[in-house]
Amino acid sequence: MIKFFEYNWLVRDEWFDWCNQLTIKELLKDRRGGVGNILYTLFHIIDVEYSWIRAIQGKEDVVFHFADYHTLEKVKALSDKLRNEIAEFIKINVGGLNEKLVSVSWDENKYTVDEILHHIITHEIHHIGQLSVWARELELSPVPANFIGRELTRGIIKNE
Repeated sequence: MIKFFEYNWLVRDEWFDWCNQLTIKELLKDRRGGVGNILYTLFHIIDVEYSWIRAIQGKEDVVFHFADYHTLEKVKALSDKLRNEIAEFIKINVGGLNEKLVSVSWDENKYTVDEILHHIITHEIHHIGQLSVWARELELSPVPANFIGRELTRGIIKNE
C-alpha cells in the first residue's frame, strides 16, 4: 500500500510542476466536471487525504479553507507539510491496523483502516484523471499516469 501513496505523491508533484506553465487565472478557471478548477482539485486531494489519515489516528479533523491556499505555491507547501506527517504515520503505524474500525465526523458509517487507505489512494487517482481531461482540453499533454518506470523502489517512505 505504501508504494501507492508514494506513486500518488510523485504524480501529484509532477502535476504541481505541470501547473507552473499556467497562469493563476487558468488554474482557478471553473471547468466542467470534477470539483471545479485545477488548483482547487489539488487542494481537495490533499485535504481529503489528511482528513482520513487523522481519522485513522483518532484525531479531530483539521479544516483547511481554500481561501487561505489560493496560489499554487501555497497548495504545494501544504502538500509537502502534510505529506511529511502522513509518511511518518504510515511507515510506523499502519501495518497492524487494517481491520480497526474508524468513525468520522462527516459520515455515520464506520470503515476499516484498510478501506480508508484504499479510498485515499483511489480518490487521488480519480481526481488526477480529471486533471488529465482538463489538460487535454487545454491542448496540453497531461502528466503520465504510468506506475511502471517511476523508480518507486527507491521509496519516499523510508523504514529505519
